[in-house]
Amino acid sequence: MKIKWEEKINVLKEKLKEIDRKFSEQEVINNPKLLEELGKEYKELKKILENYEHLKKKEEELAEISKIKEGCDQETYSYLLEEEEKLKKEIKELEKELFYYFLPQGEDLKRNCIVEIRPAAGGEESALFAMDLFKMYQKYLDKKGFKYEILSFRPSDLGGIKEVIFLVSGEGAYNYLRFEQGVHRVQRVPVTEASGRIHTSTVTVAVLMEPKEVEVEIKEEDLKIEVFRASSKGGQHVNVTDSAVRITHLPTGIVVSCQDERSQHQNRQKAMKILKARLLEYEKRKQKEAIDKERRKQIGTGERAEKIRTYNFPQNRVTDHRINLTLYELDKIMEGDLDPIISQLQEKEIEKFLNE
Repeated sequence: MKIKWEEKINVLKEKLKEIDRKFSEQEVINNPKLLEELGKEYKELKKILENYEHLKKKEEELAEISKIKEGCDQETYSYLLEEEEKLKKEIKELEKELFYYFLPQGEDLKRNCIVEIRPAAGGEESALFAMDLFKMYQKYLDKKGFKYEILSFRPSDLGGIKEVIFLVSGEGAYNYLRFEQGVHRVQRVPVTEASGRIHTSTVTVAVLMEPKEVEVEIKEEDLKIEVFRASSKGGQHVNVTDSAVRITHLPTGIVVSCQDERSQHQNRQKAMKILKARLLEYEKRKQKEAIDKERRKQIGTGERAEKIRTYNFPQNRVTDHRINLTLYELDKIMEGDLDPIISQLQEKEIEKFLNE
């Protein structure tokens, strides 16, 4: 897949010049907010143009290697072959960055996101695998340099989880994790299985964009806020006061509960974050339904969702059903090495977009 960038890049160069001119205008100088916005846009455009220059340089290096590779000795040839593969990977990553910038929804892909993991079919084994998935994502986020904050955590009796919700922060967080939304299926022998039979269980993962303040309007009169005594493990201070918070959004019926923090105020703040994300997803789902019912997805509800991925532990195999990708590296995947899957999902998405 070869993309011609020159025309698009020239448009960005003109835009950069225009912003540069605006910096000297008195109207901009006297408006700190506008100055900040233009500064942010200028910095972003500079980064894109630098990436493009870096891409051109890598392409030139690749062309040079292709020329000198012919007629050299075997040792040099092997070395150049390795360098060639390395350059191809670097070029692919740079092209991805450029491509996502020019997508209509490119801005959304840079957003923070809220991830929700819940067990579905399979009882306690499903809860245990939900915990395994959560640990897998933690390791992946650590490797990618993203920050995450647990908003809600409800453990199960045997060390699994009934639910975990966490906020992921960092540029491009949503772009990477959005591919994880859907039903994840696991095939393995549960620790609770005495006969050694392989069981199949499922876990749902929802990935929601963290809403901007202007995107979701929540009126106080639309909220029913209840406080109650927390019942989770966490020390006596959790249980002696009504610190837990339950918020019901009356127009939609969406209910959010938080009880992890000591204070009612902190639990309310976290509950409102989750509510805003769910309301944003609710509104986006309604719009999508009206535009294209056939392509509508219900993320994280488990109602009609189809499995996106299967994790087969006896065979050390993971299969992503959306792109028919099978890897016999499940042990590495569970250690947070998700890039081999996510990068191929991104490439298929780009290929599909260019062919539409």
